[in-house]
Amino acid sequence: MTRRFYDRLAADYHRIYADWPSSVRRQGEALHRLLGGHPQRVLDCACGIGTQAVGLAALGHRVVGTDLSPGALARVPDLPVAAADMRALPFPAATFDAVVCADNSLPHLLTPEDVLRALTEMHRVLREPGRLILSTRDYDEARRTHPAATPPSVHEAPDGRTITFQLWHWHPDGERYDVELFQVLPDLTVKIHATTYWAITRAELQDLVDVAGFSGPMWHEPEESGFFQPILTAET
Repeated sequence: MTRRFYDRLAADYHRIYADWPSSVRRQGEALHRLLGGHPQRVLDCACGIGTQAVGLAALGHRVVGTDLSPGALARVPDLPVAAADMRALPFPAATFDAVVCADNSLPHLLTPEDVLRALTEMHRVLREPGRLILSTRDYDEARRTHPAATPPSVHEAPDGRTITFQLWHWHPDGERYDVELFQVLPDLTVKIHATTYWAITRAELQDLVDVAGFSGPMWHEPEESGFFQPILTAET
């Protein structure tokens, strides 16, 4: 389901953002600061169309991208990429200085066992010392309130406006939810894409990061980091 969601969304993914190039720059700069402000060998293990990877590469980082979706990877400009599941990364141990898994990608894995498999793989491909950077939605709040939808976002382009919003359908467990992502395109075509997330809390994620072998976990709020989601960093 996750691969199909992103393969179908790939052509219009940039329309989620009001201004995709500006988002690439801002997100790259925020992650660059969390990487110590100097170029490193980075794996973006859920790179999508390259929003974070391209921003980091522009600042001198040597970035490799992987993603489940070949359709999304086809849109990543001028970077080495490979189709791969983050639970089975196709790299030798100790290959990278940093691993980035941003923009709420990890919660597509719906069980603690699958999240731990992915985190263990991220730890394996990191050198020592190495840094993990994860970003997710604020799921502590979402688990309390169980929102039914997201506010609409508007993408302005020469061909007109695209409006994107999500409807959330919570499972009986109160932790997982199905998403219908709606895009109303400039020609008034409506596209609907569906996927599922686990609304993993900070405590749940941090516990799994610890079990995977990382140390020194630290949360960075958007007001501090300049990134649009809460970020968890940890070290090998």
